[in-house]
Amino acid sequence: MFATHQTEHMDILILLYEDVDLLDSGGPYEVFLTASRLAVRDGQAAPFDVRTVTIDGGPVTAYGGLGLTPHGSLESIASASASASVLIVPGTIDLTGVLANTAIIRSIEAFATEADTIIASVCTGAFLLAEAGLLTDTAWTTHWEDIDQLTETLGTDGARRGVALVDSGDVVTAAGLSSG
Repeated sequence: MFATHQTEHMDILILLYEDVDLLDSGGPYEVFLTASRLAVRDGQAAPFDVRTVTIDGGPVTAYGGLGLTPHGSLESIASASASASVLIVPGTIDLTGVLANTAIIRSIEAFATEADTIIASVCTGAFLLAEAGLLTDTAWTTHWEDIDQLTETLGTDGARRGVALVDSGDVVTAAGLSSG
């Protein structure tokens, strides 16, 4: 994954927002954190700096009610980064509510325009990438239950069915929460 961006260190930013799916955000957090811990244990430099962000830096509540406190705002942490960055956009059960939050969509769009960045989605996070215009004319995936709806939303079929991950260079989409 992320083969198009060769770097010794990457900042991994996980976008949290109201009603975010806890496993969609926590799974990638744990994977990158563990990869860095194992690299350090083996005498190497940590390849990833993993942080959670929200649009305004304030706490949010995950779907189901668990409170989450981010490391800071997307803008402040991303602008302070000196290395390649990955923004992971987790999914949600409440797509209608999240897609109505234009600040989230604008922030994803803005991050995507920065040099040397990757945007990755987990599960229904692909809908947010689509709303930000990042899935037009590219291959993508999402949870198998949602592929037809996202295809209809996009008005085109770039869907890759039956795969866990689609790496389209600067945009990476993962199927379901465990694929993230």
